[in-house]
Amino acid sequence: MTDARELAGAWRLEPFLEMLTAERGASANTIAAYRRDLREFVTMMAGRGRNATGVATDDVRDYVTRLAEAGYAATTAARRLSALRQYFGFLFAEGMRPDDPTAMVDGPRLGRPLPKVLDEEEVGRLLDAAHERPGSEGLRLAAMLELLYATGLRVSELVTLPLAAVARNPDVIVVRGKGERERMVPLTRPARKALQAYCKVRDDFAPAGARAGARATWLFPSSGKEGHLSRQRFGQMLKELADECGIDRGKLSPHVLRHAFASHLLANGADLRSVQQMLGHADISTTQIYTHVLDERLQALVRDKHPLAAAKGRRRRA
Repeated sequence: MTDARELAGAWRLEPFLEMLTAERGASANTIAAYRRDLREFVTMMAGRGRNATGVATDDVRDYVTRLAEAGYAATTAARRLSALRQYFGFLFAEGMRPDDPTAMVDGPRLGRPLPKVLDEEEVGRLLDAAHERPGSEGLRLAAMLELLYATGLRVSELVTLPLAAVARNPDVIVVRGKGERERMVPLTRPARKALQAYCKVRDDFAPAGARAGARATWLFPSSGKEGHLSRQRFGQMLKELADECGIDRGKLSPHVLRHAFASHLLANGADLRSVQQMLGHADISTTQIYTHVLDERLQALVRDKHPLAAAKGRRRRA
């Protein structure tokens, strides 16, 4: 039986993944997700005796149907189909296939669910609980939470922040996001204070002998193999904090705080374009998922401030 490495080689998966890294600036996490999704499809096709040039449109349609039958969410199926589109587009562009078998395949219908968001009172409880944690661990957690809520960083951006990101200017941080694009995000006063307090104990988290090495470059160093605090560990820390605050842990994740950052800004008068820039979205259509907050604010504005709405209210009271 052909092993996974031989299959990957025969299907030219690694050259495709290398292209994503070199030309599109895909992160290590993105590459890992593409590799995982493509290998599952390749294994299924190999079982049918197909190779990279022999896959037909019906094979791709059947794969998408099987995902639905297996109970995968429509968003998951859409993501995997997107990976296949890019992969076969690469083969076609490189002259390895005369056509793209995904071109005529319809993706699953997706709803547009609103993101999970904490309200301002819940975020306040989380921040208060983090600041009440004692010692170096408490200072680190408070700094990370304040930073996440003040900037809307992706969790991968947060844990991989270099120390230099906050050393240049205490009022802003410089973030290198998707596609290696840099953006500057202003810091709130509480975030600046929390970072200053944490930086005084930062060396507590850098293992002996590593402080002068690569780990010393990270704002949030760790003894783990990556040299910085992992996304998974930070997620666990948030769940523990949610339990302390009486917040449903299923409602909380680092990404939920990113949603809270955007939604609370819009609810308090920020414009969509500014929020887009701070979130690091390449396309404003991605940011528009938060317009439900704007819709609510505009409805309240018309209800409370429009002269005809006010006149109607007066007539009711008459």
